[in-house]
Amino acid sequence: MSGQWLVALTFVAYLALILVIGIYAYSRTKNASDYFLGGRSLPPAVAALSAGASDMSGWLLMGLPGAAYTAGLSSAWIAIGLFSGIVLSWTIMARRLRIYTSALDDSLTVPAYLHRRFDMGHPYLRTLCAFFILLFFLFYVASGLIAGGKLFETVFDWDYRWAVMIGAGAVISYTLFGGFLAVSWTDVFQGLLMSLALVIVPVVVIQNEGGFAASWANLHDKVPELMHWMQDNTGQTLGIAAILSSLAWGLGYFGQPHIVARFMAVRSPDDVPAAATVAAVWSLFGFLGALSVGLFGHLELQQTLPDGERIFMALVEALFHPLVAGILLAAILSAIMSTADSQLLVSSAALAEDIYHVWFGRETSPQAMVKVGRWAVIALSLISVWVAMDPDSKVLDVVAYAWAGLGAAFGPATLISLFWSRMTGAGAIAGVLVGGLTVVVWKQLSGGIFDIYELLPGFLLSSAAIVIVSAVTKCPAEVASRHRRVLGLPG
Repeated sequence: MSGQWLVALTFVAYLALILVIGIYAYSRTKNASDYFLGGRSLPPAVAALSAGASDMSGWLLMGLPGAAYTAGLSSAWIAIGLFSGIVLSWTIMARRLRIYTSALDDSLTVPAYLHRRFDMGHPYLRTLCAFFILLFFLFYVASGLIAGGKLFETVFDWDYRWAVMIGAGAVISYTLFGGFLAVSWTDVFQGLLMSLALVIVPVVVIQNEGGFAASWANLHDKVPELMHWMQDNTGQTLGIAAILSSLAWGLGYFGQPHIVARFMAVRSPDDVPAAATVAAVWSLFGFLGALSVGLFGHLELQQTLPDGERIFMALVEALFHPLVAGILLAAILSAIMSTADSQLLVSSAALAEDIYHVWFGRETSPQAMVKVGRWAVIALSLISVWVAMDPDSKVLDVVAYAWAGLGAAFGPATLISLFWSRMTGAGAIAGVLVGGLTVVVWKQLSGGIFDIYELLPGFLLSSAAIVIVSAVTKCPAEVASRHRRVLGLPG
């Protein structure tokens, strides 16, 4: 049997397993809370691995290794920022958000939480939030489909556009069937597979080179220009703006709805510390593995790859038997599917809960809401397929834009709302609007200060807007006192 057929059979077996999990979860999905948050029943390890897998997407096995392959050690600043963001978001945000969203009429989405947190008498905040979720998630889901297109194009020599459509079909199928339970439990399996792949591949390369010390010395000999933390691959010293831009990636965690949803869904607030530990350990292995794949890949491959984002696939095909290669390459499919399904689910929840239910169906039954959510998955997937049809797109570039938009629009509003009892609904609207629009506008500009990653100015300006507008508008006394009561604070 040819190598391609063995890889293909491995992929089919993987997809079959994922579909079985989806069908099982479908049988347990009875209402909107089950479909969108799994009935808030996730054990800590499941919540943590699901958050990690839904976060990392194809960029962990393609984008970040590609950055390390091209830019070297200087790309580690992104990983440092992201790791810090994971630890801080689980430590200072997750417990309070789990308590608050459960207390506020079982809020299922970030827009619903913000709406109820401020007792908004109108739906404008929810609608504004839903708009930015749909806008930026279309790009985020598209980035995963781009990664899938590159995967199938490289491994099977398929046409890129057909590869994108096949990947989209796989994602739609089990997101459509099982909802949050399917997504979360498959994310556990997929997260473990991703970790395994990111450990095995660099370890094999290092062993082939005679151990870590020999491999590190060989890297200094072969690609000395990549072995500097404070220099780019041209020898230029990294400026403060470049380092801050990389570290600013960590701010995005406070505003990613598909990650924040795992904070809401953890089984109990008391499970958060255990989940935080699992998340930190998993992400540490993931980041170290991804950077190692990109760096040590230079030692295994004799020719320079024109597209660094294909380094993981090139190493797997060069080092392993087709059957093993199929399992490891399925890790890329895992990364793609585990993120795209979560993003589609949050997007469909925004469309169903925060637009359809608010504007068109105030008395809609829970079963009807699930049906609307499933139709939304199909519609949003088709639009993302259209966005992903450009074969020259870079996974990391598309992810960076979507990550910045979501982080700046929702991060400050969600975070500040959990710690400042006097924050107002008008402040939340201002923060979401300023954060989202800053990212959109900043991305179109270049040169000087505009070379800073758009997430940083978006996050700062959004925070400033929240503080200023909240200071000049009145917070109802009941809203402030409820904030303290729900969180068990004095006063």
